[in-house]
Amino acid sequence: MNNTQVAATPTTSRALPRGAKGIKVASRPAVTFSGAQQNELLGALPRDILESLFEHLELVQLPFGKELFEFGTAMEYVHFPTTAIVSLLYVMEDGATTEIAVVGHEGVVGVSLFEGERAMCSAVVQAAGYGYRMKAQHLRDAFAKGGALPALLMRYNTALFAQMAQNAVGGRHSSIEQKLCRWLLDRLDRSPSNALKVTQEMISIMLGVRRESITAAAGKLQDEGLITYRRGNITVLDRSGLEAYAGECYKVAKTEFDRLRLDVARC
Repeated sequence: MNNTQVAATPTTSRALPRGAKGIKVASRPAVTFSGAQQNELLGALPRDILESLFEHLELVQLPFGKELFEFGTAMEYVHFPTTAIVSLLYVMEDGATTEIAVVGHEGVVGVSLFEGERAMCSAVVQAAGYGYRMKAQHLRDAFAKGGALPALLMRYNTALFAQMAQNAVGGRHSSIEQKLCRWLLDRLDRSPSNALKVTQEMISIMLGVRRESITAAAGKLQDEGLITYRRGNITVLDRSGLEAYAGECYKVAKTEFDRLRLDVARC
């Protein structure tokens, strides 16, 4: 399944795509061990701990454009994506949007370890797919028991912070081409193929740059044989070339997530 359709982006004050009012749930299907393992954090848990979460987990469809939570709101649910990709966004009062991180099958969205904690950003499904969700309070209860779950969540939080920090640094010191390469690579790491369905306008909004700049950068990458771009579809032809082009803009966060995966494998 190719789930690379990207959501529309908000243009009003802290307003996010409305889409469906609620997440579609397939009449509470039974959670299976193999199914939950499609999320790397859940899959890294010892079997007994993972199975203890089954009664609280539910498989949900995550349509593109679905708002999981909005800046300043309480986070009622925690989501563990499997095939969906979620974008963490900061929306300015004038509607300007900047993507601060992206989460896929390697991570989790919406962790709040304190009751009443408010979201510091917004989360929107950027590529349609599936995931597991559970109420935030159930995760807090499981976290309080100690063991592998809190260790994994804290380790993932470190990797996510590295991604946010690198995006902040790259936003100031990287070229448009480097930013575009990093953005594409972040999606490839969480997508089932090397083809992405996305418009240049969407990329420009996410990166906070002019559309004309993205058009020029994409044209340059295509001329160098790294990508092809046709009618809202980008296909990566040379991943290693993109990584070399992105340089430190992508390498630092990628290294931290690779370390996370090694730590997860040892659990």
